[in-house]
Amino acid sequence: MKFTPEPITATREAAVAGSMERTPPVRRVLASLSLSLLLSSLGTSIANVGLPTLAQAFTASFQEVQWVVLAYLLAITTLIVSVGRLGDLTGRRRLLLAGIFLFTAASVLCGAAPTLGLLIAARAAQGLGAAIMMALTMAFVGETIPKEKTGSAMGLLGTMSAIGTALGPSLGGVLIAGCGWRSLFLINLPLGLLAFLLAWRYLPVDRRVEKADRTRLDHPGTLLLALTLAAYALAMTMGHGHFGPLNVALLFTAIVGAGLFVRAESKAVSPLIQLALFRNSLLGAGFAMSALVTTVVMATLVVGPFYLSGVLALDAARAGLVMSSGPIVAALTGVPAGRLVDRFGTQHMTIAGLTGMAAGTSILPMLATRFGVPGYLAPLVLITAGYALFQAANNTAVMTNIRPEQRGVISGMLNLSRNLGLITGASLMGTVFAIGSATTSLMTTRPEAVAAGMQITFAVAAILIFTALAIAFAGHALSRRAVPPNREQADGCGLE
Repeated sequence: MKFTPEPITATREAAVAGSMERTPPVRRVLASLSLSLLLSSLGTSIANVGLPTLAQAFTASFQEVQWVVLAYLLAITTLIVSVGRLGDLTGRRRLLLAGIFLFTAASVLCGAAPTLGLLIAARAAQGLGAAIMMALTMAFVGETIPKEKTGSAMGLLGTMSAIGTALGPSLGGVLIAGCGWRSLFLINLPLGLLAFLLAWRYLPVDRRVEKADRTRLDHPGTLLLALTLAAYALAMTMGHGHFGPLNVALLFTAIVGAGLFVRAESKAVSPLIQLALFRNSLLGAGFAMSALVTTVVMATLVVGPFYLSGVLALDAARAGLVMSSGPIVAALTGVPAGRLVDRFGTQHMTIAGLTGMAAGTSILPMLATRFGVPGYLAPLVLITAGYALFQAANNTAVMTNIRPEQRGVISGMLNLSRNLGLITGASLMGTVFAIGSATTSLMTTRPEAVAAGMQITFAVAAILIFTALAIAFAGHALSRRAVPPNREQADGCGLE
């Protein structure tokens, strides 16, 4: 019998080419992704400390200069899902390189801006670059990191995000004191160039897709989602938690926009977000828990400064030191949390992280009022460590078993759920705290009222965490029952 060698098909050629393209060491790939995420996180926190200086430099009110922060956050929130999907369609490496370049160039424009309006516009462009960097870093983890190391990689990215958040205020203060406010943004130039070179050198080259196989971007869905998210974000951020007619109108617009978006996606040939994704209990639970948990994390940032200064009588420096312990703990526990996820699995570590957060939110009001600063710090450390463990486990669970062409959009949705939680937490928890304190001016409130507001706020926070725990148990129970009977059904849910 004559032996006939197996023909070399296009599929085999692509597989061989893909294996050759993925040869860069994992550590160098992670270094590239980590620096990109560090820059985007740093951009979120470093500008806050410069708002008083910007108000003086441009002779503007606080309400005007706060748009320097809001423009960045709004750009990320409204576009992060769309750019994740765009990366799936056009190639993640080239889009990430474009995002790093945009972020770096916009940072230079921020540093050179002659007017406040141009600074705000440049910050919006910087936020678009940051949205690309945030959405695609986790997508690259699923593409380049072995499954057994995914938890460690997610833990490292969580650590870099926490370092960027923690480093921003202190680094910003040093830069303003030594070089002026423009250095807050120009510092990104050398870091951005380094991130670009690392990504260009070590990230795998995008696969070539034939024109006949390319899927077009869902432009109506992209526009509807951006407008809906922008309306919601503005409703939550304008008015500092006090809902006026404009906030109500924006929230109503967001609700209507969400309905129109769902209708448009159900009829789209190539939808921005496949609605079948939400029938997957694992993904739906992951997004919901992420939003709830980050809402609670924001509560510590909203309530903390008022409690530390108003009840414990700490000055600004000592209060800032206590507040910085949260990001520091997150930075120190991120990588160990990822290793625990790799060893014990996402389900157990998700529940363990949420249990730690539930314990911390439940005991913080009691310990803080009884033991002062140590009583505040101990539960805060427990909350933050639990959050680091939850984040590593949840991100790994969501990003591990999904189809390659869905990684970008799902990564964007995971980041979106986090951002929506932070935005909602800033508004909702601020309102709960104000109601619990029974005052409209927190700066002149008696210590007893501030303590009461803090207790009510963390009672609500504990309820949210226990809700997330219930979702975790229910989601994992459903995922064990709902095993897709065939490949077609699994593909419809975005699973591999």
